[in-house]
Amino acid sequence: MDPDVDLSVPRQRWEPRRAPWSTLAVISAGGVLGALARYGISTAFPHPPDTFGWATWGINVSGCMMIGILMVAITEIWQAHRLVRPFLGVGVLGGFTTFSTSIVEAQQAVQAGAARIGLIYLAATLAGALVAVYTGVQLTRLPARALRRRREGTERS
Repeated sequence: MDPDVDLSVPRQRWEPRRAPWSTLAVISAGGVLGALARYGISTAFPHPPDTFGWATWGINVSGCMMIGILMVAITEIWQAHRLVRPFLGVGVLGGFTTFSTSIVEAQQAVQAGAARIGLIYLAATLAGALVAVYTGVQLTRLPARALRRRREGTERS
């Protein structure tokens, strides 16, 4: 039992009738789609354990870039429906990206005698993911700024 939870306080109890079922449903549906896409790419581009996992690396990096793009798009460019972020961000892109698999693949590389490749793979995954999110955010903010300026110019006229 979590010591920070007091079940005698109604707001701290999980009650099925008050659960956010629509949010859970869209996250689940999005997760299925994202996981299927990841599975398809992974099976199309298999690799031996002692080599760099390019498919998983590409999945994680592209997924992180899409997360950066999505977050700017739905917070700075347009008002999205309340279920768009859970569906696309948590569901589809959460199901698509697979950092746990990159850890397993790095461990398999080490066990296969390719410790250097495993460590490079881990570092490249972390660096690539961070750069991808930043790049996605920055590239999406460029048109967002232009759109904002155009709107401000129209409002003044």
